[in-house]
Amino acid sequence: MQVEFTSGGVVLRGHLAHPHPSAAATSKCGLVLCHGFPAEPPGQRNAPQSYPELADRLAAEAGWVVLSFDFPGAGASDGDFSMSGWLAAIEAAVAYLRAATAVEGVWLAGFGTGGSLALCAAGEDDSVNGVATFGSQADFESWTVDPRRFLEHARHVGVVRAKEYPPDFDAWARELRETRPLNLIGKIPPRPMLIVHGSEDESVPLVDARALADAADNEVELRVIGGAGHRLRHDPRAIAVLLGWLDRQHA
Repeated sequence: MQVEFTSGGVVLRGHLAHPHPSAAATSKCGLVLCHGFPAEPPGQRNAPQSYPELADRLAAEAGWVVLSFDFPGAGASDGDFSMSGWLAAIEAAVAYLRAATAVEGVWLAGFGTGGSLALCAAGEDDSVNGVATFGSQADFESWTVDPRRFLEHARHVGVVRAKEYPPDFDAWARELRETRPLNLIGKIPPRPMLIVHGSEDESVPLVDARALADAADNEVELRVIGGAGHRLRHDPRAIAVLLGWLDRQHA
């Protein structure tokens, strides 16, 4: 089911997957899927493309209501990328899932940047029941080395579309520096957390996963997928770990 909701006046578009009616009891659990930062321009491999399919699979196999959505500037959503805008979009997605369905609890699962921001969102919102991340960075320092170059990269991959955006470059760049999952993950326990990382992640080093676990006093379930790279949503072992974790949340 294709859905629309707004965040800060920006129209976001997503996909809402419901479990089979026989899973009515389990469907009181809701999951928001957060995609990563696109690696390539639209028309090639676009970050949000495979998430509706993943949402359908998780709904069918876990019995949860699952919302996948496109962040501002990505996929079919309007707007342009900013850290504050993407964080606000997670908050809006959680609110939409609660308002549009009968779920009694909402968890977050994010891949890459989506997982990093899911940790930030859960750290600031104690109504989020738990978080799972996959190949997610501990901070965004690599983006802040040359923020103007990163802005050009964001234009190249299509998440910054408006020619005159951002209206205040310094404020936009400051958000890159100040958004730090490492500073917020410690606020999440005792709520459950799952951190999954590929041992051969070519984009985000494994040390980031260990740093996040350390920052949470190791009150996390850390799983390292041997030989796996960055795109864990395409690795059946990582999805199996997620399904097992979701099952334990319901139990």
